[in-house]
Amino acid sequence: MAGEHRTVSIRDESIRLGQLLKLADLVDQGSDAKEVLLRGLVQVNGEVETRRGRRVVPGDTVTVGGQTVGIESTSH
Repeated sequence: MAGEHRTVSIRDESIRLGQLLKLADLVDQGSDAKEVLLRGLVQVNGEVETRRGRRVVPGDTVTVGGQTVGIESTSH
């Protein structure tokens, strides 16, 4: 069974991974972001990522627990 895939728009050139996880409702609160990252449950563009401060940009994908979020810019 395929996971959910959706898109989240950001207004800046990039966003920190921890902020994106909360914005995209992939975690309930900021402290949850730290936990899922430390446990290696987050992938950015198919690679496991453990840094909450990692910058993600439009075109990147973030996956947590079968949910994938694509990032797009609102400043088209």
